[in-house]
Amino acid sequence: MAKPLIIVESPTKIKTLTKYIGKDYNVAASAGHIRDLPVKNLGIDIEDNFKAQYENITNKAKVIANLKKIAKGADEIFLAPDPDREGEAIAFHIMDILKKKGRVFHRVLIHELTKKGITEALKNQLVPDADKYDAQQARRKLDRLVGYQISPLLWQKVQRGLSAGRVQSVTVKIICDREREIRKFDPEEYWSITAELLAQNPPPFNAALVKINNKKAKVTNENQALGILADLEKVDFVVDQIKNKTMKRNPQPPFITSKLQQDAINRLRFSAKKTMVVAQQLYEGIEIGSKGPEGLITYMRTDSVRIAPEAAQEALELIAKDYGQDYAVKNPRFFKNKNKVQDAHEAIRPTSVFNTPAKLASFLSEDQFKLYDLIWKRFVASQMTQALIDQKSIMIKATDTYLFSVSGSTVRFPGFMEVYATEEKNTDKEIQALPVVEEGAVLKTRKLDPKQHFTKPLPRFSEASLVKELEKNGIGRPSTYASIISVIQDKGYVDLVNRYFVPSELGFIVNDLLVASFPTLLDISFTAQMENNLDDVESGKLNEVALLTEFYDGFKKTLDDAGEKMVSVKGVGVETGINCPLCQKAVNIKIGRNGHFLACTGYPDCSFTSNYLRDERGNISIVEKIEDNTPVKDCPMCKEPMVQKEGRFGLFLACTGYPECKHTESVGQENSNTDTGVSCFEPGCGGTIIEKKSKRGKIFYGCSKYPDCSFASWDRPVNKKCPDCGSLFLVEKENKREGKFLKCPNKECKHKENLPQAPSEE
Repeated sequence: MAKPLIIVESPTKIKTLTKYIGKDYNVAASAGHIRDLPVKNLGIDIEDNFKAQYENITNKAKVIANLKKIAKGADEIFLAPDPDREGEAIAFHIMDILKKKGRVFHRVLIHELTKKGITEALKNQLVPDADKYDAQQARRKLDRLVGYQISPLLWQKVQRGLSAGRVQSVTVKIICDREREIRKFDPEEYWSITAELLAQNPPPFNAALVKINNKKAKVTNENQALGILADLEKVDFVVDQIKNKTMKRNPQPPFITSKLQQDAINRLRFSAKKTMVVAQQLYEGIEIGSKGPEGLITYMRTDSVRIAPEAAQEALELIAKDYGQDYAVKNPRFFKNKNKVQDAHEAIRPTSVFNTPAKLASFLSEDQFKLYDLIWKRFVASQMTQALIDQKSIMIKATDTYLFSVSGSTVRFPGFMEVYATEEKNTDKEIQALPVVEEGAVLKTRKLDPKQHFTKPLPRFSEASLVKELEKNGIGRPSTYASIISVIQDKGYVDLVNRYFVPSELGFIVNDLLVASFPTLLDISFTAQMENNLDDVESGKLNEVALLTEFYDGFKKTLDDAGEKMVSVKGVGVETGINCPLCQKAVNIKIGRNGHFLACTGYPDCSFTSNYLRDERGNISIVEKIEDNTPVKDCPMCKEPMVQKEGRFGLFLACTGYPECKHTESVGQENSNTDTGVSCFEPGCGGTIIEKKSKRGKIFYGCSKYPDCSFASWDRPVNKKCPDCGSLFLVEKENKREGKFLKCPNKECKHKENLPQAPSEE
């Protein structure tokens, strides 16, 4: 009789599982999904209750054959993909291809890859959750209905290769809306007045003007500021009131997925995507010397702050031992979920708090150590005592008209901050040491300092603040944030500039077209409500078909209207309010083979076209063309003039001595001048490989001597020869299962090298 079979999602879990279950079971992996909707068509029969037309994924044929082979003769199969909706779908598809008369399937949820976690999962067998599967199906079908029916509309009206999505398009809208707020923002002038004062005892300190005539100080111009200074120079500064209080600060709960992403972005400079890749590695198991593989954290896709009582008790033991009893709370601290969440998983925590970061440092890569250290400290801090902070405020009068204030604080007892200090919101505020003074004391004025300021708009979204905004508005789910952010960058809708998202011109164009044609679909509250509806499907409160029917009835009508009414950027173009300098007819934005440009609506009678720029307020201006005969610089090879030309991949300089001199140089592309430091691999070229962006905003790597040298690669080349086929270079790739690795670019060669330590993202 064949052994029972356990099927997990990731092959890297097999070794960890085998370590704990011994020889009583066979273990196999599906390597993710094995079935999906077809790539080339919608794959949903709308007339037949939105029935999905699943097919086996082409490159999973060997995996499926292997699963059937290993399962042969097994009467019991334990379905152990990840404990979430996607894992449930994988479990159902595995069950579908392996179903057999007399064969029994069990669903097991492994929340941590430890002996205890695996034993409990096998002991508490479940039946596959049809409601959870329906929720995943509903999301998959919603996204397919939207993406596969709006995207072709964008190909027709804008350009091929674009995509729209139920969640990704709302995310782009959020970024575009913020950018427009910034561009239309009118700064207002205001002034601050600070007095540098000295009491009888040092140190000197700075106090800020906070009230004038018992009202909040509002100084709006220089004349007003100078008038106040003139008044203050004649009066004494007298201590009016001293306030002392002790602030109690509580620790934050252990991480949920979104908070882990935000802290990893802010503290470690990881991307959301990288955070999830590294967290997956820590969850699936790390080789710990002679102990073998061990899962170091609980499941990393969760929106619950619940923790197991035994884990909290274990943390208290460590705190009392390593930090002292004063740092450990008397009873374990548990946190309540503030919002409606899926409470299937605990918060993200170490599987054993005694696996300290210092103890594991030699077994972890640099990135694994940084993230594990962050997770471990946050969890341990959650079971530590409050921090006590003494705060002192001094109110100072300059006559009855002006009131100044200064505050200072000292940590009386660090509590949890000994392990995991919270980041202050106002990190630019200086915390001053204050002297001992008494009420009524007269202070000496050392300096009066007026400063001009201007109000600032809301900042652009960083990756961390975008995740926070999506979470706050209920857009998507924490497990989807990393993929959403990757997609909108890959499609060229937004750029990450100095760690902040800026919409591209293409992003604005696509967003405006979608908002005009699909206002409900791109409404934030509608998208958030849909997430709640999906939760209701999972809990059995709402039927999947009913949800899809209600959505599609309205969507189909809007889609049909958009097909007729959506502006074609290829044809008519987007209105700009600018008139043609040649014929005075309207000039619109159009998109062609080489990107977006301005074109006269009087074509073919008027053939005016031009590049354009947007200023800080979003106003469009025509860019005067540099004619081919306008010298830019002398050629370094032959001293003939060089002129600017435009090719398929943007602007470049070309020598007018052509064809005798064929020297060219890349110029002016803000997205194509990052030198990788790697020499071009084409024989005799002499150029260097630089990071560029395609017209659609996707990163690629090309030679600095383009167009003379046409070397290009979508993957970052690495100056290392392939030991198998002799290729002059390898390329750097990354996926969820393996993280970053090197691979030979030769399709016939299968050479691959692991990267044990992925470089930190700065």
